[in-house]
Amino acid sequence: MPVDLSSYNNSWYKPGHPFKRGAWYLVNMVFFKSSFFPFYGFKRGLLRWFGATVGIGVLIKPGVNIKYPWKLVIGNHVWIGEAVWIDNLELVTIGNDVCISQGAFLLCGNHDYKSPAFDLIVKPITLEDEVWIGAKAIVAPGVTCRKAAVLAVGSVAGTDLEAGQVYQGNPAEKVKARYN
Repeated sequence: MPVDLSSYNNSWYKPGHPFKRGAWYLVNMVFFKSSFFPFYGFKRGLLRWFGATVGIGVLIKPGVNIKYPWKLVIGNHVWIGEAVWIDNLELVTIGNDVCISQGAFLLCGNHDYKSPAFDLIVKPITLEDEVWIGAKAIVAPGVTCRKAAVLAVGSVAGTDLEAGQVYQGNPAEKVKARYN
């Protein structure tokens, strides 16, 4: 069947009250997506105020875009680099000592290309402790990156990454152990 976008309906998806989403949109634009406000403690406080769970020692660089903080759990001593996009239509859980490098993209939503209505699909993402997501890498909906996994620069993870392994490419393939 051909795609018929006029039949698209995601009314089932309720990401939060419209006022809350609007308020976050403004806060996100001013204090997170902009490049002029690098105060980590203030950013952590704003995320908590909007419902995120945020550990200690979290560094959030300028230019970061976070869709819904109330669907975000961040552990301790996490680094989130410039221009990271956390498109958390579903829960994103980030463990301790995780590095998400510049321009990385955590993508919790997609569309069913087989459906004429192009139905919305959302799935959570989990980055366990000590994971490193390289610059410009993409983590797809439903992926779990196990402890100490590495997703190399520019790679795309469409399936789970095993603990302690380095993945590279599109689609990401295991290339070696992180620690020899």
